[in-house]
Amino acid sequence: MTTCYKLTRQDNTTYNNCLWGEGITHETDGIGELCGPGWLHAYSNPLLAVFINPIHADIENPKLWECIGDGRCLDDRGLKCGYTRLTTVREVPLPEVTTEQRIAFTILCSKEVCRDPKWTVWADNWLSGDDRTETAALAATSTADYWAARAAARAVARAAYLAEAAYAAAYAAARAADWAADVAANLAVDIDLVSLAKKAMEY
Repeated sequence: MTTCYKLTRQDNTTYNNCLWGEGITHETDGIGELCGPGWLHAYSNPLLAVFINPIHADIENPKLWECIGDGRCLDDRGLKCGYTRLTTVREVPLPEVTTEQRIAFTILCSKEVCRDPKWTVWADNWLSGDDRTETAALAATSTADYWAARAAARAVARAAYLAEAAYAAAYAAARAADWAADVAANLAVDIDLVSLAKKAMEY
């Protein structure tokens, strides 16, 4: 039995209108891929649920539930997990994440695997607060050697346009985590996404 976290819509439903709520348990057979009906999806940490949501269920204005995962478990590179038995125990507060924190998460994830020297200088300057200008961010988009690293810089460059920045940063953060986890898995390198998410909240 493992404590985990799940996002639902405001009416307590998820895909195919599956209903959740206090004390509700669902069970599956564990057959097939993690994104299929054989698994019940959850996150190991509330922050990951918020950061990764844009590329998973992409639930607008979600509720967050503390859950108990049981039975068989399948992990997706630390991004999310699947269980064959999942119980929503109680609703818990959804972490409030700013656009700046999403950008920080994007950069921190990208730094785990992006080694381009010029991009790294820009990333370090942004994280330290020494240079967060649009000009520097635009320059960094041309030096980054991976999609997510370029996306991090683009999200910063768009920060002058607040409505666009919020969406760009949310999507970039989720994609960066997915990309970094994928590269790390191919290189057999461990990335602690939960620690990176917690660090991002310091910005």
